[in-house]
Amino acid sequence: MRFSRLVTGLTCAFMLQAQAAPVEEYMQYLPDGANLALMVQKVGASTPIIDYHGKQMALPASTMKVVTALAALLELGPDFRFQTTMETKGAVNDGTLNGDLVARFGGDPTLSRQDLRNMVAALKKQGITHIKGNLVIDTSVFASHDMAPGWPWNDLTQCFSAPPGAAIVDKNCFSVSLYSATTPGENAFVRIASYYPAHMFSQVRTIGRNSGDGQYCELDVVPGELNRYTLTGCMRQRAEPLPLAFAVQDGAAWAGEILKAELRAADIDYSGHLVRQSQVTSPGSVLASTQSAPLHTLLHTMLKKSDNMIADTVFRTIGHHYFNVPGTFRAGSDAVRRILREKAGVDLGNSIQVDGSGLSRHDLIAPDTMMQVLQYIAKNDSTLNYISMLPLAGYDGTLQYRGGLHEAGLDGKVSAKTGSLQGVYNLAGFITTSSGARVAFVQYLSGYAVPPEDQKTRRIPLVRFESRLYSDINKNN
Repeated sequence: MRFSRLVTGLTCAFMLQAQAAPVEEYMQYLPDGANLALMVQKVGASTPIIDYHGKQMALPASTMKVVTALAALLELGPDFRFQTTMETKGAVNDGTLNGDLVARFGGDPTLSRQDLRNMVAALKKQGITHIKGNLVIDTSVFASHDMAPGWPWNDLTQCFSAPPGAAIVDKNCFSVSLYSATTPGENAFVRIASYYPAHMFSQVRTIGRNSGDGQYCELDVVPGELNRYTLTGCMRQRAEPLPLAFAVQDGAAWAGEILKAELRAADIDYSGHLVRQSQVTSPGSVLASTQSAPLHTLLHTMLKKSDNMIADTVFRTIGHHYFNVPGTFRAGSDAVRRILREKAGVDLGNSIQVDGSGLSRHDLIAPDTMMQVLQYIAKNDSTLNYISMLPLAGYDGTLQYRGGLHEAGLDGKVSAKTGSLQGVYNLAGFITTSSGARVAFVQYLSGYAVPPEDQKTRRIPLVRFESRLYSDINKNN
């Protein structure tokens, strides 16, 4: 009995070594110290072709959007649309709305200023010229923080990391221009378009073009209340203004000021105050409304372009819809776990998902768990129409210019989600191989770092690694 167990153990060890050795040959192209977890498996097969640290936990980065999109389709359905309404519990008499005007925001990540303008125009068509009450900004569809645990503080003012609140207008991002002063030592000055309801202040010191104290000159932005921002640091003199863009930190204040401006432009005034409403209240009569494109269209954009705002508003909406509570990141996390287990038979086990986008450094998932998700997607793609939403190598989205896949001759043959953070280069998706087989794969590559002098060419090792690995997967399966 002991002998048979020993033989079985040695056989398994030999198989693992035989399996791992080829992968290690590809790893020679990566920078020293890089970590790789890799799984490759034909669609529908019961065992993987390659299982290299398949149970090793890794930062998923934006491959987490693969999980978010599947849960959204299963829970919300492809035709779900975000709704934004203007409501009242009052009545309209002789051009006066006797009661509050409630703008109920539903977390639509694609809502634009033009959409609000169109709703205001609908009020005008109903003869409304005066509101005898408050202008209420209702954000009760979501609750708690608009930022997930584990988001780096220094990304929060970047537009790709704009807080996914209930009130979003034009992606909650705005641009400014920073002009250096004509005299070194004086403050640079900042210009912002008048239609942006944000306030910018400059404490940026201008230094001469040839000044020696500019080596570590940096710009920083300090956000304050009600979308007030202070730029600090220093900048070298330059002929052209420096274009900058920042994420809106207070979505309700942003949306409220924009709505006020649109009402004013339409000659509709109100006698009350601008009020925030974060507690759930019963709906009133709908005076105007707008809705997003269908969920499938939004997920197409989310996956192709790796749109974080869509991912995280969808994630919070999943929690709202599943538990019938205001959407939070924790509710989204619990809902996704239950939905995948109940409707797809996928057990996330000890995976950690705290957001929908993969921005969080708390997220953890193993390749074999992601492989379960991919296998379900492939098996049910005729119903889900999912794989078409993924970036296609050499053609669109974040895979349009993926050098390794291009060198491997796989343009048009790989549909996959990318995932990139500092030192992280991930892929999760499908290859249609030279034999016509469809193969699912998960690449989690972290700890990727090069010396400072090699920063400009830091992706060359990645290109070599991926081109050789995926070329061989294509040829041999």
